[in-house]
Amino acid sequence: MSKRRRGTAAGGTGALLVLGAAGVLLGAAATPAQAAEVSYATHCVPPAGIDPVDGTTKVEITAPATAKVGDTVEIGWKFVQAASKNPDIIDLPANSVQPSGVLKAAGAQSADIAMEGPRENPAIPKGGNMVLSAMKGSLKLTAAGEVTLTPDAYTVNAMSTDTKCAPKEAVQKAATIQVTAGGGGTSSATPTRSATPTGSATATATPTATGGTGQTDFTGKEVQIPYACKTPIGDKSATSPVQIDAKKSGGGYDLTVRFKKSVMDSPADIPKDSVKPSMEVVLGGADKGTVHVEGPTNTNPIKSGDPIGIPDLTGTYKPGASGTSTLSPGVLTVKALGTTTTCTPVKTAVSLTLGTTEQPGGAAGGTSTSGGTSTSGGSSGSATTDGGDGGLAETGASDHGALKALGLVAGTAILLGAAVFTVLPRRGTR
Repeated sequence: MSKRRRGTAAGGTGALLVLGAAGVLLGAAATPAQAAEVSYATHCVPPAGIDPVDGTTKVEITAPATAKVGDTVEIGWKFVQAASKNPDIIDLPANSVQPSGVLKAAGAQSADIAMEGPRENPAIPKGGNMVLSAMKGSLKLTAAGEVTLTPDAYTVNAMSTDTKCAPKEAVQKAATIQVTAGGGGTSSATPTRSATPTGSATATATPTATGGTGQTDFTGKEVQIPYACKTPIGDKSATSPVQIDAKKSGGGYDLTVRFKKSVMDSPADIPKDSVKPSMEVVLGGADKGTVHVEGPTNTNPIKSGDPIGIPDLTGTYKPGASGTSTLSPGVLTVKALGTTTTCTPVKTAVSLTLGTTEQPGGAAGGTSTSGGTSTSGGSSGSATTDGGDGGLAETGASDHGALKALGLVAGTAILLGAAVFTVLPRRGTR
């Protein structure tokens, strides 16, 4: 597989994918950006029922040429060419595809940099080239010397399905930052919100808490979480949009988990103070364990057929490790009228990334608590954390099984005690 690299920003002419320029925000002390393109053989695994795909990925990485220790620099990843196409199965509507990935930092400092782009794309016809938005990520520089940046695996999310793409060969470094000893302060760009198209899910650059910036509020991204639920009437499934936000409080963070829309309808009249939700937020990256968050009971009676929104769930996260830690939705529990329904993510995704400093008695493989309620350590349930949302790969499949794998759905309900998740269950199309 040939590899090429050039030291200036590629214009994208003749590329299969035409994208907006990769955005990059630099710390105040960082020099103008450098950009380089690399290509590498890639193996992509689409959702179940669709064959894997081997192709070539071409990306352009943008980063500052020089910076100081203590700076937080933002890095851009532009897809010149994705390794796969849209399967010849279904047209993808505009703003339905979102990429995420990992950029490897090595040399004076080693780190996995979480990259993510907004859910922005033109309509993509069956068999068409996948058009992926430019991704951004940030890195706090901690050591003087040469820091190299190399693209690694990435995931494409389209219509609630994941395609995971990983290099099949050693990848060339795409950029190098010369890091000099700094004065100990942090000169960093404020994390910015990516443009959100009308009607699409909220998409933000992954926020990163950096101790010297003075930033106290951190907004997570909305992620679509498919749940497998154990209910009083049997096993059910549901998909819900979830967002995790944080507010710095001393050495820890006050967390708020938001369900972005009403996902439940009531099949009967429910009295007040009858429905109680809680969740275990899963920690990853530098930290390990879970954080217990919970919401209040319903303050008003709910009439049959009315929507039941899950209230904001809150809790306190005390970091148990220093570094870059991730927060993902975990097991959701809903208690209603004496019954308990437990919903475990089939797969989960990182909603928020924080720069953490170890605190005495912090998580680090154990738990953080809320309101004196403690939960068991470790990961929740059997969820698979993919570090982001997922996507589609090119195949020649056109059968109904592949359509089912795309998550094309029509209505059913999940009983949660006396409440139900209103969801779209999988089915094939005629």
